[in-house]
Amino acid sequence: MRLALHINDYAALGAPHEMAPALASIAKTAEDAGFARLSLTDHLWQISLIGEEYEPMLESYTVLGYLAGQTRSIELQTLVTAATYRPPGLLAKIVTTLDVLSGGRAWLGIGAGWNEQEASGLGLPFGPPAERYARLEETVQICLQMWSDNDGSFIGEHYRLAGTLNSPQPLTRPRPRILIGGGGERVTLRLAAEYADAFNVYGGPDAGQKVTRLREHCEAIGRDADAIEKTAVLPLAVDGTGDAGRILEDLRRLHELGFSTVYTAVAGVAALTPLETLGAKVIPEISAW
Repeated sequence: MRLALHINDYAALGAPHEMAPALASIAKTAEDAGFARLSLTDHLWQISLIGEEYEPMLESYTVLGYLAGQTRSIELQTLVTAATYRPPGLLAKIVTTLDVLSGGRAWLGIGAGWNEQEASGLGLPFGPPAERYARLEETVQICLQMWSDNDGSFIGEHYRLAGTLNSPQPLTRPRPRILIGGGGERVTLRLAAEYADAFNVYGGPDAGQKVTRLREHCEAIGRDADAIEKTAVLPLAVDGTGDAGRILEDLRRLHELGFSTVYTAVAGVAALTPLETLGAKVIPEISAW
């Protein structure tokens, strides 16, 4: 099992001129501590579960490009991009660029999106659920085509591309890995079964049920469910001497359900100590699972 660091709150990083060095320090510390991946929330306003909408929020791919230059080995992604926020051809180009400049460390983390207030506020496409899921599927199809030898047209219900030329191609072979995020059992997990290299859900009490549903979707299309990495989001509080044992219990539960990577938004991450603690006490233990 592996840990990934998820950053979803920039408010503790200080004034705008302090954010870049703070993020660089966090990324380097996470890498040195043994975190396998670094993911960013892909929002433009802060969400209500974390803070107030007016609190600081940075554009995720710009930050990932910056952090690619500050790190050497940690994998980089969003958790997750709303498919409607960027035209699919542009999104494929963005992830390709990140992959090339990071030396082959980029993932495409993507979902249908849910924050209508944010999208409407900034004039971004959104649409009803059925349309967003359809756009998500077409977006993944376009990215796959742009990361292949096929540079011809793409004609879908929602997107029409006259050509899918993408030069240079990503360094990752055969292409950047795709993670589809969201716990919707009827559509999201079906799309993950068909297209994803990994899927991501919240690591709460129903996490095991999501794995079961994914396996059912895979069986329906004849795909080996074990070929899809199971990942979960789970906040981990690191604030005392007894933390390591409790954290290991939470991670063991997910491991036994079939999850192999856990993304955690660590409270107090700007202080760096929680990352160092996890690196020293937790990551060596779970790496053997």
